[in-house]
Amino acid sequence: MYEEWASRQAGAVVWTKTPGGPSAPGAHLVLPDGCMDLLWHEGRLFVAGPDTRAHAPGEASGSWAGIRFFPGTAPALLGVPAHVLRDQRVGLADLWPAAEVRRLTARVNAAATPALGLEELALRRAAARDAPDPLLRGIVAALDAGRPVAATADELGIGARRLHRRSLVAFGYGPKTLARILRFRRALALARAGVPLAETAHRTGFADQAHLARDVRALAGLPLRDLLAG
Repeated sequence: MYEEWASRQAGAVVWTKTPGGPSAPGAHLVLPDGCMDLLWHEGRLFVAGPDTRAHAPGEASGSWAGIRFFPGTAPALLGVPAHVLRDQRVGLADLWPAAEVRRLTARVNAAATPALGLEELALRRAAARDAPDPLLRGIVAALDAGRPVAATADELGIGARRLHRRSLVAFGYGPKTLARILRFRRALALARAGVPLAETAHRTGFADQAHLARDVRALAGLPLRDLLAG
């Protein structure tokens, strides 16, 4: 069973996952979304890097809690470039000093719930650091609106090479991959809302429904109709 709600950390989402829930294909997949997560699982802390493909955690993994950060905001909080963690789940102790991680883990475990403990950790971490660069939100907003990468670089005045470098550090991959993932998410949202697939493809910038189907299978590993059923 999966639940999520808006965090007190700006732009973030807190979530929990417990065993059970739907068993349809795709029901338990973690789909690419441009985000990174700070995770709790059985008393330990982890980080989920940005995904380029669906991740299947499996049902034997028990209960999880997490806080999912808006694209581009987690690397500054974690102190690690996003591309280093691309398509990975790593222990927080692999990134931060062991003594600090033990202290933070104990604090999260002592909280009313692990989800609340993670949120408090993120809030304290964010308060001790500079606010995220607004340029990153500009990149996400432009690409999510369907702007071409070259036009995005021109509009933001940073040039294509700088845009690519900033994207690797902040999002874990180049702007073309980020744009593809954001388009996939827009299409999935429309399809889930009942918009016919041909219209979904047209409204989200795919050449046709077949193009949409190929991209969904490449990113999610399932046909779109199976993904919607899950």
